[in-house]
Amino acid sequence: MNLVWKLLRQHISIPQFAGFFFANFVGMLIILLGIQFYTDIQSVYSSEDSFMKEDYLIINKDVSTLGTLAGSSSTFSQSEIDDLREQPFAERVGMFTASAYDVRATFDVEGFVRFSTDMFFESVPDDFVDVKTADWTFAEGDTKIPIILPRNYLDLYNFGFAQSRNMPQLSEGILGAMKLGVTVSGAGRYDVFEGRIVGFSNRLNTILVPQQFMDWANRTYATDATREYTRVIVQVGNPTDENIARYLTANGYVTDQDKLDSSKTTFILRIIVAIVMGVGLVICLLAFYILMLSVWLLVQKNSGKLENLLLIGYSPARVSHPYQLLTAGLNALVLLLALATMLLIRNTYLNMFTSFFPDMETPAIWSSVIVGAGLFIVVSLLGIVAVRSKIMSIWRHKN
Repeated sequence: MNLVWKLLRQHISIPQFAGFFFANFVGMLIILLGIQFYTDIQSVYSSEDSFMKEDYLIINKDVSTLGTLAGSSSTFSQSEIDDLREQPFAERVGMFTASAYDVRATFDVEGFVRFSTDMFFESVPDDFVDVKTADWTFAEGDTKIPIILPRNYLDLYNFGFAQSRNMPQLSEGILGAMKLGVTVSGAGRYDVFEGRIVGFSNRLNTILVPQQFMDWANRTYATDATREYTRVIVQVGNPTDENIARYLTANGYVTDQDKLDSSKTTFILRIIVAIVMGVGLVICLLAFYILMLSVWLLVQKNSGKLENLLLIGYSPARVSHPYQLLTAGLNALVLLLALATMLLIRNTYLNMFTSFFPDMETPAIWSSVIVGAGLFIVVSLLGIVAVRSKIMSIWRHKN
Protein backbone atom coordinates (compact mmCIF):
# COMPACT_ATOMS: atom_id res chain seq x y z
CA MET A 1 0.00 0.00 0.00
CA ASN A 2 2.81 2.41 0.83
CA LEU A 3 4.37 1.73 -2.56
CA VAL A 4 1.13 2.57 -4.34
CA TRP A 5 0.79 5.78 -2.35
CA LYS A 6 4.31 6.77 -3.33
CA LEU A 7 3.46 6.25 -7.00
CA LEU A 8 0.24 8.19 -6.57
CA ARG A 9 1.89 11.26 -5.03
CA GLN A 10 4.38 11.58 -7.89
CA HIS A 11 1.82 12.63 -10.48
CA ILE A 12 -0.89 14.38 -8.46
CA SER A 13 -1.95 17.64 -10.10
CA ILE A 14 -2.79 20.08 -7.34
CA PRO A 15 -4.59 22.57 -9.66
CA GLN A 16 -6.83 19.82 -11.08
CA PHE A 17 -7.89 18.54 -7.68
CA ALA A 18 -8.26 22.09 -6.35
CA GLY A 19 -10.55 22.85 -9.28
CA PHE A 20 -12.66 19.80 -8.50
CA PHE A 21 -12.76 20.64 -4.82
CA PHE A 22 -13.87 24.24 -5.38
CA ALA A 23 -16.47 23.39 -8.03
CA ASN A 24 -17.92 20.51 -6.02
CA PHE A 25 -17.97 22.66 -2.88
CA VAL A 26 -19.91 25.45 -4.66
CA GLY A 27 -22.38 23.00 -6.16
CA MET A 28 -22.93 21.14 -2.88
CA LEU A 29 -23.34 24.42 -0.98
CA ILE A 30 -25.96 25.70 -3.43
CA ILE A 31 -27.98 22.51 -3.14
CA LEU A 32 -27.82 22.29 0.66
CA LEU A 33 -28.51 25.99 1.13
CA GLY A 34 -31.48 25.86 -1.24
CA ILE A 35 -33.04 22.94 0.63
CA GLN A 36 -32.43 24.45 4.06
CA PHE A 37 -33.64 27.91 3.07
CA TYR A 38 -36.88 26.45 1.69
CA THR A 39 -37.36 24.41 4.89
CA ASP A 40 -36.80 27.48 7.06
CA ILE A 41 -39.16 29.60 4.96
CA GLN A 42 -41.91 27.02 5.48
CA SER A 43 -41.60 27.57 9.23
CA VAL A 44 -42.09 31.30 8.65
CA TYR A 45 -45.39 30.49 6.90
CA SER A 46 -46.61 28.51 9.88
CA SER A 47 -45.43 30.77 12.72
CA GLU A 48 -48.07 32.43 14.85
CA ASP A 49 -47.19 35.95 13.67
CA SER A 50 -46.42 34.97 10.10
CA PHE A 51 -47.28 37.50 7.42
CA MET A 52 -48.55 34.56 5.38
CA LYS A 53 -50.51 32.77 8.08
CA GLU A 54 -54.12 32.79 6.98
CA ASP A 55 -55.94 29.49 7.31
CA TYR A 56 -59.44 30.77 6.48
CA LEU A 57 -60.67 31.81 3.04
CA ILE A 58 -63.92 33.61 2.33
CA ILE A 59 -65.05 32.64 -1.16
CA ASN A 60 -67.73 34.07 -3.42
CA LYS A 61 -68.48 33.89 -7.11
CA ASP A 62 -67.08 36.47 -9.49
CA VAL A 63 -69.58 39.25 -10.20
CA SER A 64 -69.00 40.52 -13.74
CA THR A 65 -70.84 43.00 -15.93
CA LEU A 66 -71.70 40.31 -18.46
CA GLY A 67 -72.95 37.99 -15.74
CA THR A 68 -75.11 40.71 -14.25
CA LEU A 69 -76.67 41.56 -17.61
CA ALA A 70 -77.25 37.87 -18.33
CA GLY A 71 -78.87 37.36 -14.95
CA SER A 72 -76.48 34.63 -13.83
CA SER A 73 -76.72 33.58 -10.19
CA SER A 74 -74.01 34.42 -7.68
CA THR A 75 -75.23 31.82 -5.18
CA PHE A 76 -73.63 28.47 -4.46
CA SER A 77 -75.58 25.34 -5.30
CA GLN A 78 -75.48 22.33 -3.00
CA SER A 79 -73.40 20.39 -5.53
CA GLU A 80 -70.82 23.20 -5.63
CA ILE A 81 -70.62 23.25 -1.83
CA ASP A 82 -70.23 19.46 -1.74
CA ASP A 83 -67.48 19.65 -4.37
CA LEU A 84 -65.67 22.29 -2.30
CA ARG A 85 -65.88 20.06 0.78
CA GLU A 86 -64.25 17.21 -1.12
CA GLN A 87 -61.14 19.23 -2.05
CA PRO A 88 -57.96 18.01 -0.30
CA PHE A 89 -57.07 21.51 0.92
CA ALA A 90 -60.47 22.10 2.60
CA GLU A 91 -60.65 20.96 6.21
CA ARG A 92 -63.99 22.57 7.04
CA VAL A 93 -66.56 24.48 5.00
CA GLY A 94 -69.21 26.80 6.40
CA MET A 95 -71.82 28.99 4.74
CA PHE A 96 -72.67 32.62 5.34
CA THR A 97 -76.38 33.05 6.05
CA ALA A 98 -77.68 36.50 5.14
CA SER A 99 -80.65 38.25 6.74
CA ALA A 100 -83.77 38.22 4.56
CA TYR A 101 -85.49 40.92 6.63
CA ASP A 102 -85.07 44.65 7.30
CA VAL A 103 -82.73 45.79 10.07
CA ARG A 104 -82.30 49.28 11.45
CA ALA A 105 -79.94 50.11 14.30
CA THR A 106 -79.75 53.13 16.57
CA PHE A 107 -76.50 53.88 18.41
CA ASP A 108 -76.96 55.97 21.52
CA VAL A 109 -74.51 57.14 24.18
CA GLU A 110 -76.23 59.80 26.25
CA GLY A 111 -74.48 63.15 25.95
CA PHE A 112 -71.89 61.70 23.59
CA VAL A 113 -73.23 60.50 20.25
CA ARG A 114 -76.50 59.32 18.73
CA PHE A 115 -77.23 58.18 15.20
CA SER A 116 -79.20 55.49 13.37
CA THR A 117 -78.66 53.58 10.17
CA ASP A 118 -80.00 50.75 8.05
CA MET A 119 -77.83 47.66 8.34
CA PHE A 120 -77.74 43.95 7.65
CA PHE A 121 -76.84 40.81 9.53
CA GLU A 122 -74.95 37.69 8.55
CA SER A 123 -74.08 34.55 10.44
CA VAL A 124 -71.63 31.69 10.15
CA PRO A 125 -71.32 28.48 12.16
CA ASP A 126 -69.94 29.25 15.60
CA ASP A 127 -66.74 27.25 14.96
CA PHE A 128 -65.61 29.87 12.45
CA VAL A 129 -66.06 32.86 14.76
CA ASP A 130 -62.68 34.15 15.98
CA VAL A 131 -64.10 36.07 18.96
CA LYS A 132 -64.43 33.75 21.94
CA THR A 133 -67.10 34.91 24.37
CA ALA A 134 -69.69 33.22 26.57
CA ASP A 135 -72.27 35.83 25.48
CA TRP A 136 -72.39 34.43 21.92
CA THR A 137 -75.76 32.71 22.40
CA PHE A 138 -79.39 33.35 21.54
CA ALA A 139 -82.61 31.53 22.30
CA GLU A 140 -86.15 32.27 21.12
CA GLY A 141 -87.70 34.77 23.48
CA ASP A 142 -84.47 36.61 24.27
CA THR A 143 -84.60 40.39 23.90
CA LYS A 144 -80.86 40.89 23.49
CA ILE A 145 -78.86 40.15 20.35
CA PRO A 146 -75.07 39.65 20.65
CA ILE A 147 -73.28 41.30 17.72
CA ILE A 148 -69.71 41.07 16.46
CA LEU A 149 -68.42 43.88 14.25
CA PRO A 150 -65.42 43.73 11.91
CA ARG A 151 -62.53 45.68 13.37
CA ASN A 152 -61.95 47.57 10.13
CA TYR A 153 -65.49 49.03 10.37
CA LEU A 154 -64.43 50.81 13.56
CA ASP A 155 -61.29 52.09 11.81
CA LEU A 156 -63.35 53.38 8.88
CA TYR A 157 -65.64 55.23 11.24
CA ASN A 158 -62.88 56.71 13.41
CA PHE A 159 -60.49 57.76 10.64
CA GLY A 160 -62.97 58.48 7.85
CA PHE A 161 -66.57 59.17 8.75
CA ALA A 162 -66.04 60.70 12.20
CA GLN A 163 -63.35 63.15 11.06
CA SER A 164 -65.30 64.30 8.03
CA ARG A 165 -68.45 64.95 10.13
CA ASN A 166 -66.68 66.36 13.21
CA MET A 167 -68.03 63.48 15.26
CA PRO A 168 -66.21 61.93 18.23
CA GLN A 169 -64.02 58.89 17.68
CA LEU A 170 -65.11 55.69 19.41
CA SER A 171 -63.05 53.03 21.13
CA GLU A 172 -63.98 49.37 21.40
CA GLY A 173 -64.82 49.91 25.04
CA ILE A 174 -67.19 52.81 24.28
CA LEU A 175 -68.95 50.82 21.57
CA GLY A 176 -69.36 47.90 23.96
CA ALA A 177 -71.07 50.24 26.45
CA MET A 178 -73.38 51.80 23.86
CA LYS A 179 -77.11 51.28 23.89
CA LEU A 180 -77.84 49.72 20.54
CA GLY A 181 -81.47 49.55 19.53
CA VAL A 182 -82.12 47.02 16.78
CA THR A 183 -85.40 47.12 14.90
CA VAL A 184 -86.21 43.97 12.92
CA SER A 185 -89.19 43.94 10.57
CA GLY A 186 -90.65 41.77 7.85
CA ALA A 187 -93.55 39.47 7.01
CA GLY A 188 -95.92 41.87 8.76
CA ARG A 189 -94.00 41.83 12.05
CA TYR A 190 -92.05 44.56 13.79
CA ASP A 191 -89.92 44.01 16.90
CA VAL A 192 -87.25 45.94 18.79
CA PHE A 193 -84.28 44.22 20.39
CA GLU A 194 -81.37 45.43 22.45
CA GLY A 195 -78.14 44.86 20.59
CA ARG A 196 -74.93 44.26 22.44
CA ILE A 197 -71.51 44.43 20.77
CA VAL A 198 -69.54 41.56 22.30
CA GLY A 199 -66.39 41.74 20.19
CA PHE A 200 -64.57 42.73 17.03
CA SER A 201 -63.45 40.26 14.39
CA ASN A 202 -60.25 40.36 12.36
CA ARG A 203 -61.25 37.38 10.22
CA LEU A 204 -64.82 38.11 9.13
CA ASN A 205 -65.64 41.34 7.33
CA THR A 206 -69.35 41.47 8.12
CA ILE A 207 -71.83 42.21 10.93
CA LEU A 208 -72.28 38.90 12.70
CA VAL A 209 -75.10 37.57 14.82
CA PRO A 210 -75.38 34.04 16.26
CA GLN A 211 -76.52 31.32 13.89
CA GLN A 212 -79.40 30.53 16.27
CA PHE A 213 -80.78 34.08 15.96
CA MET A 214 -80.36 34.12 12.19
CA ASP A 215 -82.24 30.83 11.72
CA TRP A 216 -85.08 31.98 13.99
CA ALA A 217 -85.30 35.48 12.47
CA ASN A 218 -85.38 34.23 8.88
CA ARG A 219 -88.22 31.85 9.77
CA THR A 220 -90.08 34.58 11.64
CA TYR A 221 -89.59 37.70 9.52
CA ALA A 222 -89.03 36.20 6.08
CA THR A 223 -91.27 33.17 5.83
CA ASP A 224 -91.10 33.07 2.02
CA ALA A 225 -87.29 33.38 1.82
CA THR A 226 -85.36 30.58 0.16
CA ARG A 227 -82.11 29.40 1.71
CA GLU A 228 -79.32 30.61 -0.59
CA TYR A 229 -75.64 31.11 0.09
CA THR A 230 -73.57 33.74 -1.69
CA ARG A 231 -70.41 33.38 0.41
CA VAL A 232 -68.57 30.40 1.82
CA ILE A 233 -65.88 30.26 4.49
CA VAL A 234 -63.26 27.53 4.18
CA GLN A 235 -60.65 26.44 6.69
CA VAL A 236 -57.60 25.24 4.78
CA GLY A 237 -54.91 22.99 6.19
CA ASN A 238 -52.07 24.51 4.18
CA PRO A 239 -52.59 28.10 3.03
CA THR A 240 -49.49 27.85 0.83
CA ASP A 241 -51.02 25.08 -1.33
CA GLU A 242 -50.97 26.31 -4.94
CA ASN A 243 -53.94 24.03 -5.69
CA ILE A 244 -56.16 26.55 -3.89
CA ALA A 245 -55.54 29.28 -6.46
CA ARG A 246 -55.92 26.78 -9.33
CA TYR A 247 -59.26 25.53 -8.00
CA LEU A 248 -60.69 29.01 -7.45
CA THR A 249 -59.64 30.16 -10.92
CA ALA A 250 -61.02 27.04 -12.62
CA ASN A 251 -64.43 27.46 -10.97
CA GLY A 252 -64.73 31.24 -11.27
CA TYR A 253 -64.52 31.81 -7.52
CA VAL A 254 -62.81 34.79 -5.94
CA THR A 255 -61.44 35.64 -2.52
CA ASP A 256 -59.46 38.50 -1.06
CA GLN A 257 -56.30 38.75 -3.11
CA ASP A 258 -54.02 38.87 -0.10
CA LYS A 259 -55.41 35.53 1.06
CA LEU A 260 -53.81 33.88 -1.97
CA ASP A 261 -50.48 35.64 -1.59
CA SER A 262 -49.02 32.80 0.45
CA SER A 263 -49.88 30.11 -2.11
CA LYS A 264 -48.58 32.23 -4.99
CA THR A 265 -45.45 33.17 -3.08
CA THR A 266 -44.62 29.61 -2.12
CA PHE A 267 -45.25 28.44 -5.70
CA ILE A 268 -42.79 31.03 -7.00
CA LEU A 269 -40.38 30.15 -4.20
CA ARG A 270 -40.49 26.47 -5.17
CA ILE A 271 -39.68 27.35 -8.77
CA ILE A 272 -36.76 29.54 -7.69
CA VAL A 273 -35.42 26.89 -5.30
CA ALA A 274 -35.76 24.21 -8.01
CA ILE A 275 -33.83 26.37 -10.49
CA VAL A 276 -31.10 27.16 -7.95
CA MET A 277 -30.79 23.51 -6.93
CA GLY A 278 -30.68 22.53 -10.61
CA VAL A 279 -27.76 24.90 -11.11
CA GLY A 280 -26.05 23.42 -8.06
CA LEU A 281 -26.60 19.89 -9.37
CA VAL A 282 -25.10 20.82 -12.75
CA ILE A 283 -22.06 22.28 -10.99
CA CYS A 284 -21.72 19.07 -8.95
CA LEU A 285 -21.88 16.97 -12.12
CA LEU A 286 -19.21 19.11 -13.77
CA ALA A 287 -17.08 18.84 -10.62
CA PHE A 288 -17.49 15.07 -10.68
CA TYR A 289 -16.36 15.07 -14.31
CA ILE A 290 -13.28 17.09 -13.33
CA LEU A 291 -12.54 14.62 -10.53
CA MET A 292 -12.90 11.61 -12.81
CA LEU A 293 -10.74 13.28 -15.44
CA SER A 294 -8.07 14.03 -12.83
CA VAL A 295 -8.10 10.49 -11.43
CA TRP A 296 -8.16 9.07 -14.95
CA LEU A 297 -5.12 11.09 -15.95
CA LEU A 298 -3.41 10.15 -12.69
CA VAL A 299 -4.02 6.46 -13.36
CA GLN A 300 -2.94 6.87 -16.98
CA LYS A 301 0.36 8.50 -15.99
CA ASN A 302 1.03 5.64 -13.58
CA SER A 303 -0.27 2.91 -15.89
CA GLY A 304 3.18 1.40 -16.51
CA LYS A 305 4.02 1.19 -12.82
CA LEU A 306 0.51 -0.07 -12.01
CA GLU A 307 0.95 -2.83 -14.58
CA ASN A 308 4.15 -3.89 -12.85
CA LEU A 309 2.41 -3.95 -9.47
CA LEU A 310 -0.34 -6.15 -10.92
CA LEU A 311 2.25 -8.46 -12.47
CA ILE A 312 4.15 -8.99 -9.20
CA GLY A 313 0.97 -10.06 -7.39
CA TYR A 314 -0.93 -6.96 -6.25
CA SER A 315 -4.67 -7.47 -6.71
CA PRO A 316 -6.77 -4.91 -8.69
CA ALA A 317 -8.69 -4.11 -5.49
CA ARG A 318 -5.48 -3.33 -3.61
CA VAL A 319 -4.12 -1.18 -6.42
CA SER A 320 -7.48 0.66 -6.74
CA HIS A 321 -7.80 1.32 -3.03
CA PRO A 322 -5.62 4.47 -2.76
CA TYR A 323 -7.39 6.13 -5.71
CA GLN A 324 -10.78 5.22 -4.24
CA LEU A 325 -9.79 6.64 -0.85
CA LEU A 326 -8.65 9.84 -2.54
CA THR A 327 -12.00 10.18 -4.32
CA ALA A 328 -14.11 9.45 -1.22
CA GLY A 329 -11.90 11.61 1.01
CA LEU A 330 -12.19 14.64 -1.22
CA ASN A 331 -15.99 14.19 -1.41
CA ALA A 332 -16.25 13.84 2.37
CA LEU A 333 -14.20 16.99 2.90
CA VAL A 334 -16.42 18.85 0.44
CA LEU A 335 -19.56 17.69 2.28
CA LEU A 336 -18.28 18.72 5.72
CA LEU A 337 -17.10 22.13 4.51
CA ALA A 338 -20.36 22.74 2.61
CA LEU A 339 -22.43 21.85 5.70
CA ALA A 340 -20.32 24.15 7.90
CA THR A 341 -20.64 27.04 5.44
CA MET A 342 -24.36 26.43 5.05
CA LEU A 343 -24.82 26.64 8.84
CA LEU A 344 -22.93 29.94 8.98
CA ILE A 345 -25.06 31.45 6.23
CA ARG A 346 -28.21 30.00 7.82
CA ASN A 347 -27.45 31.58 11.18
CA THR A 348 -27.15 34.95 9.43
CA TYR A 349 -30.55 34.87 7.75
CA LEU A 350 -32.25 33.21 10.73
CA ASN A 351 -31.24 36.18 12.88
CA MET A 352 -33.08 38.43 10.44
CA PHE A 353 -36.12 36.12 10.33
CA THR A 354 -36.46 35.87 14.11
CA SER A 355 -36.27 39.64 14.49
CA PHE A 356 -39.42 39.90 12.35
CA PHE A 357 -41.10 36.68 13.52
CA PRO A 358 -40.28 36.05 17.20
CA ASP A 359 -42.56 32.98 17.35
CA MET A 360 -40.85 31.31 14.41
CA GLU A 361 -39.87 27.71 15.08
CA THR A 362 -36.38 26.85 13.87
CA PRO A 363 -36.53 23.54 11.97
CA ALA A 364 -33.81 20.90 12.10
CA ILE A 365 -31.24 20.53 9.35
CA TRP A 366 -31.86 16.82 8.78
CA SER A 367 -33.23 17.35 5.28
CA SER A 368 -30.02 19.08 4.19
CA VAL A 369 -27.82 16.51 5.92
CA ILE A 370 -29.68 13.61 4.32
CA VAL A 371 -29.49 15.14 0.83
CA GLY A 372 -25.81 15.99 1.29
CA ALA A 373 -25.04 12.49 2.53
CA GLY A 374 -26.96 11.03 -0.40
CA LEU A 375 -24.97 13.09 -2.90
CA PHE A 376 -21.73 12.10 -1.15
CA ILE A 377 -22.61 8.41 -1.36
CA VAL A 378 -23.70 8.56 -5.01
CA VAL A 379 -20.69 10.57 -6.20
CA SER A 380 -18.24 8.48 -4.17
CA LEU A 381 -19.69 5.18 -5.40
CA LEU A 382 -19.52 6.37 -9.01
CA GLY A 383 -15.91 7.41 -8.48
CA ILE A 384 -15.00 4.10 -6.81
CA VAL A 385 -16.65 2.10 -9.59
CA ALA A 386 -14.94 4.20 -12.29
CA VAL A 387 -11.48 3.79 -10.71
CA ARG A 388 -11.99 0.06 -10.25
CA SER A 389 -13.12 -0.24 -13.87
CA LYS A 390 -10.00 1.54 -15.10
CA ILE A 391 -7.66 -0.65 -13.01
CA MET A 392 -9.48 -3.79 -14.15
CA SER A 393 -9.04 -2.73 -17.78
CA ILE A 394 -5.26 -2.43 -17.21
CA TRP A 395 -5.20 -5.81 -15.48
CA ARG A 396 -7.18 -7.52 -18.26
CA HIS A 397 -4.94 -5.89 -20.88
CA LYS A 398 -1.81 -7.40 -19.31
CA ASN A 399 -3.45 -10.82 -19.01
